[in-house]
Amino acid sequence: MGLELADDDVRALCESLRRMQLVRPGENPILTPLTGGVSSQIVCVDISGGQLCVKRALSRLRVAADWFAPLERNAAEVAWMKLASKLVPGCVPAILGEDGEARAFAMAYLDPNVFRVWKDDLLAGTADASVASAVGTILATIHGATAGDEAVARTFATDASFFALRLEPYFVASAAVNPDCSAALMRLVDITSRTKRALVHGDVSPKNILVGPAGPVFLDAECAWYGDPAFDVAFCLTHLLLKSVWRPDAAHQFLHCFDALRQAYFAVAVWERADELEARAAMLLPAILLARIDGKSPVEYVTQREDRERVRGFAKPFVIEAPKTLDAIRNRWTQEFA
Repeated sequence: MGLELADDDVRALCESLRRMQLVRPGENPILTPLTGGVSSQIVCVDISGGQLCVKRALSRLRVAADWFAPLERNAAEVAWMKLASKLVPGCVPAILGEDGEARAFAMAYLDPNVFRVWKDDLLAGTADASVASAVGTILATIHGATAGDEAVARTFATDASFFALRLEPYFVASAAVNPDCSAALMRLVDITSRTKRALVHGDVSPKNILVGPAGPVFLDAECAWYGDPAFDVAFCLTHLLLKSVWRPDAAHQFLHCFDALRQAYFAVAVWERADELEARAAMLLPAILLARIDGKSPVEYVTQREDRERVRGFAKPFVIEAPKTLDAIRNRWTQEFA
């Protein structure tokens, strides 16, 4: 909370709610902006029937660097959530309405007293390996159910959005800052762009996962793309490593979560050779680590220059010469950070 909506935003959101037929004629909903996102405007809406949440895509993301992304990503997010809901019931909030004109959609509002943000648990030093295991199982289930599906591939041919939201701000931007890694990072951009295996969420971060009574609930699928499922695995595992820089006292718990997610994921990942899938994840993970220091979206809790240098120094050798296994990265991280 603590944000304010401009009058134009209030009018636009109310018009969008009416187009979605979620408010009664003459009803004036109460709009409360929510914090947490940089790529969209997210608002809690109080109406006569209760509460819901509206999300509207922004063309320019709210970060220090110039970062723009196609507004069409809003439709891809809704499509991902609808498909994920069928594949793993309860793993996303219910979609209540869509408004293509405003690039907005409405979904169920999940009470924060019941649905905790996983990131908040981790930053408090509470790392439940069963949550990580469930995240890995859900990811692998969605990846497996969509692997090789040509219809899903056509629906999520969102290469331009994925480049704008992930490959350019993460890897291309990091390459510009680290010329010694530039060739390896640009090669990774090419490999990832060409790898088409399954439906990818693209932002599997603990801040986008709620811990609910029935298990994890995934949010923010704006980066949804038919591509390399290894990206989702590497993205989430990166966050579990980085949390130990912020909370070194809980580093071993975070590593248990790392192990639990990896084991649960690969226990279900049978649509391709496990060693090839893991090798791509092991190639992506150190590049994402570096990107969270030198890309356009640096992680906000690694702020000390010494810590940033430590992460950068750890990641670079693995970016230049990628390992074949995630254990190689995990074990080295244990030596240096845990």
